[in-house]
Amino acid sequence: MKKYFAILLLAALPAAAQDKTITRDQADEIIKELRQIRQLLEKQQAKPAVAPQEEQPTRARISDLSGVSMLGSKDAPLTIVEYTDYQCPFCQRFHITAYPEIKKNYIDTGKARFYSKDLPLDFHPNAMRAAQAAHCAGEQGKFWELRDVMGANPDKLDMGHILGFASDLKLDTLKMQDCINADKYKARVEKDVAEAMRIGASGTPAFIVGKSSGNGVDGELVVGALPFYMFEQKLKDAK
Repeated sequence: MKKYFAILLLAALPAAAQDKTITRDQADEIIKELRQIRQLLEKQQAKPAVAPQEEQPTRARISDLSGVSMLGSKDAPLTIVEYTDYQCPFCQRFHITAYPEIKKNYIDTGKARFYSKDLPLDFHPNAMRAAQAAHCAGEQGKFWELRDVMGANPDKLDMGHILGFASDLKLDTLKMQDCINADKYKARVEKDVAEAMRIGASGTPAFIVGKSSGNGVDGELVVGALPFYMFEQKLKDAK
């Protein structure tokens, strides 16, 4: 548990150090997040063991990504699958640091395709709503636009702010609100969560980085808001 907590801390600190504009509130939120994750891990560790603990998986394979929101060329040789929680400050760190560089250097150039899946954590009360909102926006052709706005604003995911973002994106806000309130995409989000647990994604953000395999991917399981140069190395290693 201590090892995993240290990995999360190291993943957050380098990115924060690179961004000299980080505010005190952002720093406090990251510390709060680390404490919540540590408490969760301590509870899990306290449960009676029914079997020897397994090593954290380092590889993952998904055979079919059909129907998952994707950016890039479907024929790209490399694939990144993201498991995100819109209320997670580490996911925000990825969205505003590494992701723009990945998009510019790999997605937009046809080298990699990028899929987005959901992993809302139980202790983030607005995360499930946000995950469903992104899919509701997808009905109006604005999944990625709303994803980018929410990913950059993890502290503004109440219904009022989400509908405000939707209005700014020229979406039909009444249709959005009805879609969210109806839990139309809850089962889809829960399916992503179950898949993330199956492959061993133990925190957010989590990624599979590897070679494209038809409609799927076979690659390395990565957990944490790593800086761009580390993603780039993993993409190079996957070739």
